[in-house]
Amino acid sequence: MSFRTILPLAIVMIAGPQLLSAIFLATSRDWRRNSALFVLGAGLSISAAIALAYVLGIGSRSAGGGSNDLLSTVVLVLIVAAMISTFLGREESEPPEWMGKLERATPRFSFRLGFLLLGVFPTDIITSVAVGAHLAGNDLPLVDAAPFVGLTLLLLALPSLAVLLLGDRAETLLPQIRDWMNDNAWVVNEAVLAFFLVLTIT
Repeated sequence: MSFRTILPLAIVMIAGPQLLSAIFLATSRDWRRNSALFVLGAGLSISAAIALAYVLGIGSRSAGGGSNDLLSTVVLVLIVAAMISTFLGREESEPPEWMGKLERATPRFSFRLGFLLLGVFPTDIITSVAVGAHLAGNDLPLVDAAPFVGLTLLLLALPSLAVLLLGDRAETLLPQIRDWMNDNAWVVNEAVLAFFLVLTIT
């Protein structure tokens, strides 16, 4: 898979509560362990979904180039669906109640959250399965999913990496970004998704 294909898929994976949770955890009390275990949990669930689709042979190995078409179609459908969902939910400005627990999150809770957020959300499941199907359909080794998994986890780790690199400045800046995203999340998501929609169809 090319970087041009992987990047929109990774964006779809982390858009919404996934990235917002990463920002919350990066500003939590035990942010190093919480963020690391959040990303670890996410990595395990993503990898498990891809491996399961691959082993079960979803996307027949005789499909050949058809699997490439399937992956492109999945990318387009997911982006359009995410744009519609974001627009329809634009009036819901309040974050989910469970997000209120993130500033006091424990490492165990952070791990479970990462595993469930990236492994249960319908768009994330479909995306991970599509990657596994693409590899199976083109007789590619399972390890070829590593760039997709790695990029997704890197995006999730950006808030904690910012704290690590910028120190006190990030600890001041991230809460402001978090609050701004809470108030303007649908606008940001629509702009990002529109950009990757254009990138995908051109």
